[in-house]
Amino acid sequence: MERLSLSNAAFEGDNNAYLFADGSAVTLIDTGDWMATTREQLETALSQHGLGLADIDRILLTHWHHDHCGLAGEIQAESGADVYVHAADAALVEGDEAAWNAMDDRYRQYFEKWGMPEDKQAALRERLTDGETTVETPTVTTFEDGETFSVTDSDLEVVHTSGHAAGLCMFEAAIDGERQVFAGDALLPVYTPNVGGADIRVDRPLEKYLRALQGIVDADYDRAWPGHRTPIDDPAGRAQYIIEHHEERSWRVLNALDRRGSCDTWTVSADLFGELEDIHILHGPGEAYAHLEHLAREGTVVREGTEYRLADGVADALTELEGERWPLAY
Repeated sequence: MERLSLSNAAFEGDNNAYLFADGSAVTLIDTGDWMATTREQLETALSQHGLGLADIDRILLTHWHHDHCGLAGEIQAESGADVYVHAADAALVEGDEAAWNAMDDRYRQYFEKWGMPEDKQAALRERLTDGETTVETPTVTTFEDGETFSVTDSDLEVVHTSGHAAGLCMFEAAIDGERQVFAGDALLPVYTPNVGGADIRVDRPLEKYLRALQGIVDADYDRAWPGHRTPIDDPAGRAQYIIEHHEERSWRVLNALDRRGSCDTWTVSADLFGELEDIHILHGPGEAYAHLEHLAREGTVVREGTEYRLADGVADALTELEGERWPLAY
């Protein structure tokens, strides 16, 4: 297996694609985005292993975000490669017009529900369509949790980890006598993957992501190969850190409601993250909304229309637990 590093201007850092070249089917996990510079980098990296795009037989996608699947259509057009993705993300990867229109409608509904100001909505729509171009999209074959793909001397088993994206999946494998996992954006070494804004189709995104993280803790992998940046040598420890990060963020959400009283998602987001620009205009309130809805289901927060307030008695509990994490159920 070879890790191919591909540039990415986004805050997560360089993307990774993973190459399995020695099996019966030359396989690539993720492709990088659709930019011409990324294609050049991928071609250069493949050439160092005596391969070109035309030699790729199979592409396994971790999820639908363009920085992970952007070149899948071009590679398929050149090589005839089979492209696989979880069923929940298939329509978006294939560029299905109805699926993307439904996503756009959902964005508009959520921007209003969150209380996002008009100028921020306009700036975000401009960001989401910036550099929009015609991208060659692939025809995909879907997979589900538990399916396996043979590569080199091992099998890759699909582990569905919804939260950051509806169809986000990892691929678990036994490599060099170790339990390893290709984690996509389920586990990143520096940033905590956004929940709530990164895929607004996901119902109960924080609950699902916390469950996925606990699964990583329980699996106790020897190594994780993330979708961005460098390998993670203690996946369980990193997953536990992110669980605790979300518990701490829930405390901050409750604290914001305690200080501000009843308020909407955008106000809570501003309290957590301050002034937002670029893609963070989406990710900030999305994350706040995911936490607010999760806490509402737990009964510690009450939603009234588009505003949230602390449930009766929670303010006293906050005082008693000051300095501790807020324990999240999932």
